Amino acid sequence: MSNFKVVFDEKSCWGCRACEVACKQEKNPFSYDAYNPENPDSTCHLSVRADGPKEVDGTLDFTWRVTICKHCDDPPCAEACPEGAITKDPATGIVLLDSEKCIGCSLCVEACPYDAINYNDSNGKASKCDLCYNRVINGLIPACADNVCLAHCVYFGDEKDIGEMIKEKPWLKHRLEGTLGSMVITVEG
Repeated sequence: MSNFKVVFDEKSCWGCRACEVACKQEKNPFSYDAYNPENPDSTCHLSVRADGPKEVDGTLDFTWRVTICKHCDDPPCAEACPEGAITKDPATGIVLLDSEKCIGCSLCVEACPYDAINYNDSNGKASKCDLCYNRVINGLIPACADNVCLAHCVYFGDEKDIGEMIKEKPWLKHRLEGTLGSMVITVEG
């Protein structure tokens, strides 16, 4: 059994939202309006949002945060669903939501600790990322991780291998080891 995950290196994210676009193109979720997230028909299985600037330990910090299903080992959303519409595929570890079984009670939305399940008022159903399940079972990778990220900060694979994948990036390896060096920009006026 594999335990597939997608991991975003948020510190490296530029906020281009190419992963959001790839998700939308692949899954064509309900009407999605990136500029109006308050629209009840707007939803996406993956979203990128700005976190900052804010003061952290005396310095300004800005990070792009990615909201997506974490495909938990023991998903609280599955436990909360009274109809058994959410299950974990034993072969891949992917948490799936069967929209045919969903009765729209929203208990899964409330149970998700990552705010990664959406409720669509138009059809009365919940929806979530399924890691492009049909792609994965056919040997492909999810659309969001399919080399669309300009910053190359999206990783997909078996959970036990992702840490090594991240460490293999040469510039990231230097950053983690503290050997990247520094760059000083001097502005003369």
